[in-house]
Amino acid sequence: MNNIFKFIAGVLILFCGLSSFATENPKREFRGAWLHVIGQTQWQSKSTEQAKQYIREQLDKLHDAGCNAVIFQVRPTADALYKSELEPWSAWLTGKRGKAPEPLWDPLEYCLEETHKRGMEFHAWLNPYRVTSNEKDTLPANHMAFKKPHLFFRYRGQVLFDPAWQENRDFICEVVRDITRRYDVDAIHIDDYFYPYPKKGLDIPDQASYAKFGDGMPKNDWRRKNVDLLIEQLHKTIKSEKPWVRFGVSPFGIWRNKQSDPRGSESSGLQNYDDLYADVILWANKGWIDYLAPQLYWNLDTKAAPSRKLVKWWNDNASAVDIYVGQDVNRTMTTADPGNNDKNELDTKMNLSRELPNIKGNIWWSGYWVTQNLKGVADSLALKYQSTIALPPAYGDKNVKPKPVKQISIEKRNGKEFLEWTPENHGATPHENDPFRFVIYKFYPAETQDTSDPATIIDLTPKHSIEIDSKEKAVTYAVTTLDRMNRESEPIFLYKKD
Repeated sequence: MNNIFKFIAGVLILFCGLSSFATENPKREFRGAWLHVIGQTQWQSKSTEQAKQYIREQLDKLHDAGCNAVIFQVRPTADALYKSELEPWSAWLTGKRGKAPEPLWDPLEYCLEETHKRGMEFHAWLNPYRVTSNEKDTLPANHMAFKKPHLFFRYRGQVLFDPAWQENRDFICEVVRDITRRYDVDAIHIDDYFYPYPKKGLDIPDQASYAKFGDGMPKNDWRRKNVDLLIEQLHKTIKSEKPWVRFGVSPFGIWRNKQSDPRGSESSGLQNYDDLYADVILWANKGWIDYLAPQLYWNLDTKAAPSRKLVKWWNDNASAVDIYVGQDVNRTMTTADPGNNDKNELDTKMNLSRELPNIKGNIWWSGYWVTQNLKGVADSLALKYQSTIALPPAYGDKNVKPKPVKQISIEKRNGKEFLEWTPENHGATPHENDPFRFVIYKFYPAETQDTSDPATIIDLTPKHSIEIDSKEKAVTYAVTTLDRMNRESEPIFLYKKD
């Protein structure tokens, strides 16, 4: 957020009576946004430089709105928005599957670097099973779906990997291994498409693989087992490469309805467990995933799926992992909340996400609605709900902390002043405890030097210096280190006398 924007935000908060929210915003909170590529045909009409500029603009606007993580789609349909020897370039990027961008560039690499420059996390978003998005999609003649058709099935016009085959699980995990190994991603993220969304009266054509691998199991249990095996293998694959890279899943917002299972939610919609064969609660309890982001895209009191009740259900039933609520920006901002005497549902949804102990943040669908400031959502986030900088949730052993910076100083260059610090050196190979980002605090005279107060955070950055106001006197700065697991070191203080 640039200085002019911060000044305007501060003035508006003061005069609108919103200043109290600055201290109520938590210091730790996941504030993500999904940036999808599938269906976004504008990528195909942009030159490389235009596409890069577009990425920068999206990231700047999300950062200004207080977001600290980007979930960027890198594999929408068994294709790649990055240089891959395993899968073809995405048609959503270039207009034709397998066609490389000209001049050649790597969107994953570029978006990751730009995201990290802004002190934000980068989560690489993949769809595991989908090969085509509709019956009009064309595949190259040498595609594996033609060479080994028994590994795939077609349903509702889409071609999908058959989850029953170990060969498919191995291939999907190899794709994830390749991304995790070659790119400095913070997380691998998969969405809600497991077995395909059902169509009434149309069964999934997996009879041959069931006959081969079913081993007498009820078909529904067998299908769930197939997905379980992939999730477990993905977890092992990611952690074997880089233990600090998180594995997150964004499932459909209902696990099971209460009428199907007394443990289920007060809802009557499609079910992960029964319709998509995804037992996401099992994955959380088994420790195969690090976070869940259930897509609670409905309004607060939607009859079949009231998000007001569902967010409480997820809080109570998925506490083995961090939970981030998938929030639909459009429905939230265009539906009045009579119970709160408000023209939209944003305030109630934000309060719910912060009142419940196991909800650790929100992810905005879609991020483009935030960057377009739909119905003022970006303004509301920047001025109120995300007006202070938040550190993402910490992972791993909470008793382990990174080492603090070695020294902190103020340097003058070309008439400007800079706060600078020297971090501990990285080891020879990357490690979860490496100094990865730095948190900068500022305290005014007579102000308590309390680093638990998010209102005192002025920056979250991977850099080793920031420009400061040379005219300010008698202020104290503090710098802490964040490691790759977002664990924070002890602060080092510096008093600026004049």
